[in-house]
Amino acid sequence: MVTVTEYVSSVFEEQKQLIAALCRIPAPSHHEEKRAEFCRKWLIDAGFPSVSIDSAKNVIASYGKGEEIVLCMAHTDTVFPETDPLPQRIEENRFYSPGAGDDTANLVNLMLAARYIRSLPEPETFRFLFVCNSCEEGLGNLKGSRQIVEDYGDRIRVFYSLDGYLGGAGNHAVGSHRYRVTAKTIGGHSYGAFGNPNAIAVLAQLIWEIYRISVPNKGKTTYNVGEIHGGTSVNTIAQEASMLFEYRSDNEEGLSIMKKKFFSLLEQIDPAKAQISVELLGERPGMPKTVPESQKKLEEQFIKRYRDLFSLSPVLHPGSTDCNIPLSKGIPALCFGTVSGGGAHTYDEWIDLDSLSSGLTLVMETLLSYLD
Repeated sequence: MVTVTEYVSSVFEEQKQLIAALCRIPAPSHHEEKRAEFCRKWLIDAGFPSVSIDSAKNVIASYGKGEEIVLCMAHTDTVFPETDPLPQRIEENRFYSPGAGDDTANLVNLMLAARYIRSLPEPETFRFLFVCNSCEEGLGNLKGSRQIVEDYGDRIRVFYSLDGYLGGAGNHAVGSHRYRVTAKTIGGHSYGAFGNPNAIAVLAQLIWEIYRISVPNKGKTTYNVGEIHGGTSVNTIAQEASMLFEYRSDNEEGLSIMKKKFFSLLEQIDPAKAQISVELLGERPGMPKTVPESQKKLEEQFIKRYRDLFSLSPVLHPGSTDCNIPLSKGIPALCFGTVSGGGAHTYDEWIDLDSLSSGLTLVMETLLSYLD
């Protein structure tokens, strides 16, 4: 049998080629079809007899005979809206491409680990579920993870998400609420109707008030206005404008307090000036009040494994990831990265090619521990 060390060494060039190939396939959230089909075909070629794509565009491959599930996923979508291939280049030992680290390299390590496990005797008492999932980023609202937990939740023994960089692991769900706020006014000509309410000005005042909010002293709580749109021309009083707003907290009470403060500000807007509509675009759940012992045990095991492999301890931290869904339901879950890099969510994103082998070893040893 090929050892983990031998396998990892033998696939290094393939790792790089797979990352480059996947980075050429655009995959904005909700539009991951081409990447999903690439992954489905690859996993079939890797020996999985049945690989499906569900209604949420998750690619699912199963291996094992038992009903209990050890699940590992990595997301196919990126934050970038482009539908044309994005640029890529290699400088020294760095591979540059938008989405290379978040989450393409982790996705490739999932796929390669799955192929190795497929070559081993089939587990009798449980099954591995490998998922190339959709809609982790932004307004994807964790659609893929939600679907997986809805379909398999009662059977999931442990849930791993490969996301982020080596050195850390997300073990605490940061919840969030995301909104589109739209203001509509009478508008008019900038000179002839001067004095009429301006939708942009209404939102500007709202944003000013939002940034005067004192965050609650309940865990870490944040807020952000990320986009604003509206208006017609420089000489038109804007009839309509909208903004995207979110708040996050690693404490459910923090979310509740922010919700009250936000809607209190909306109620203060004079309806004679503008009609305000609010659309909830996304809601990521946070942690339950009681963390199960199985979660604590999972974290202890991961820390020990990481120390054994790398002679240092990983940093456990809160995060907003696919693990929010299982964590909110008491399913043991951990999100960890399998590559080193930087510039995530920018067009200068890069990964360290020399870290790929270490990352693949980590995910393989993590999954193989269930075969001991």
